Amino acid sequence: MLYWALVFLVVALIAGAVGFGGIAGASAGIAQILFFIFIVLLCVSVVAGFMRRAN
Repeated sequence: MLYWALVFLVVALIAGAVGFGGIAGASAGIAQILFFIFIVLLCVSVVAGFMRRAN
């Protein structure tokens, strides 16, 4: 996951240097999708942690 975060950081920096064209929009879209996926995974992990403690 850290690898992909660094890859998108580099892509975003390059897109920013070039002028926020289509690449920046695509990177922002991908970042938004990943953000929501990680939020869902965080919630699943928290619920699973509570279920383990309950048993």
